[in-house]
Amino acid sequence: MAILLSSSNSTVVNRWADLLKGHFETEKTYSLGELKKLCASKKFDAILLHRMLIDIPAFSGLLSLSPATRFFLLSDRPDEEEALTFLKMGIVGYGNTYISSPRLIEALRVVTNGGVWLGQKVIQRLIMDTSVKAKGDDGKNISASLLTTLTRAERNIAELVACGNSNLEIAADLDITERTVKAHLTSIYAKTKTGNRLNLALLINLGKSPQG
Repeated sequence: MAILLSSSNSTVVNRWADLLKGHFETEKTYSLGELKKLCASKKFDAILLHRMLIDIPAFSGLLSLSPATRFFLLSDRPDEEEALTFLKMGIVGYGNTYISSPRLIEALRVVTNGGVWLGQKVIQRLIMDTSVKAKGDDGKNISASLLTTLTRAERNIAELVACGNSNLEIAADLDITERTVKAHLTSIYAKTKTGNRLNLALLINLGKSPQG
């Protein structure tokens, strides 16, 4: 499984390479020009993109060269708005440039298996956005059939997740422990085949089937 590491900062690229050593095969590039050539000529399972190397027009150009590539953007100063902007353009992952080794390995395993990796704040923001869009939306036939499998307690928790509430907020609202909320969510994810709170929120708010 080949991962391309791209940054104009060699220290950053070498750090990523050290973190992934023994877990993924990696290749390095240090310029936007070289990155474009590699995108056009080779196929990678994922590309780690340093935010300092890329801007919105340049990223759009990369996508046109390699539309099937899974791009993971890493920023020195992660920002929700930045994450959402690039997510809408096509990235599948967003995180801190100096992410720890276990989290980077986990993140790459998620995105190379078709998933999306985002920080908790970004996920909550997306959930809130879908909650707003859901107002007046009647396309809920997909969610209705899946949600009938939930108990009343699970349905209450699922609805609160879809409103953007955290586990701690849900526990306080329902007067139960956070551990109980997590246990219910494990069951909810299994029954609805969603796997995580973002997919669950999309299912409830927009009637969309689970994402990869």
